[in-house]
Amino acid sequence: MKSTGLIIAAVLLTGAFVYHYAALEIFNALVPKDSGSTLLVKDVAYGEGPRLKLDIYAPTQGQGPWPVIIFVHGGSWSSGNKNPYEFVGRALAARGFLTVLPNYRLHPEHPFPAFVEDTALAIDWTTRHAGEYGGDPKHIIASGHSAGAYNVALAILDKHYLAALDTDVSSIKGVALLAAPLDFLPLDPGVAQDVFGAVKDLPATQPITYARADAPPFFMAYGSVDTTVRPKNSINMAAALKAAGAQVELKAYDGVGHVGILLALSTWWRGNALTLIDITGFAKNH
Repeated sequence: MKSTGLIIAAVLLTGAFVYHYAALEIFNALVPKDSGSTLLVKDVAYGEGPRLKLDIYAPTQGQGPWPVIIFVHGGSWSSGNKNPYEFVGRALAARGFLTVLPNYRLHPEHPFPAFVEDTALAIDWTTRHAGEYGGDPKHIIASGHSAGAYNVALAILDKHYLAALDTDVSSIKGVALLAAPLDFLPLDPGVAQDVFGAVKDLPATQPITYARADAPPFFMAYGSVDTTVRPKNSINMAAALKAAGAQVELKAYDGVGHVGILLALSTWWRGNALTLIDITGFAKNH
């Protein structure tokens, strides 16, 4: 079974993520999950509509209230869902975090900024309801991979998204992003052009536009050989946040690609990058 899972991982590592989402589902089904975690509830509605659902994973050791991590899935804004991220939810929960995994609406049926609005709504829901599931609603880390990391960054940095929901932003103690597209103008042909090409105000789509001194602390990690979301996205964003006066940590994983940084959260791939140690260390420090 492990050899099959590693073959699936190799498929994920060598191809475009959007084309291999089914492979991620198979990988998640095969990979052993971290003990010390449990799926607390599944498909909780955080808004109206079939996509606005979330799962919550909890620690099984120790006693809460637990600090909270909300982790938003990737998929080029046009595919994917929370279900094959069970290995992520359990890995984070096993290390003492109530972990929230939301879905969001997808392009092209729901164009920009729908997926950012949904992420903001999921963050807002978490600040209001995490306490009902054993979490500490005053200690929330917002996180994600790829398109999900973009959603998180824009939802938090562009103040109008959470302001529209009257969210208690003081509850958000940090932002942890993996392989995040944060500064990608001009738009490349392909995914970026398809998703954002019709937007009239393109700078408004870029998280780097909203770098500000009063942002929560940021942790950003990228793989040095990521050809899907180029390293300059995280590097430029870190520089902009620092220039604005915000607190930021930047981490590069040598030889790691776009999907490898995510798979490093799994029990089979954990030795390839310190993704799990770095995210949970950042979360505990904040």
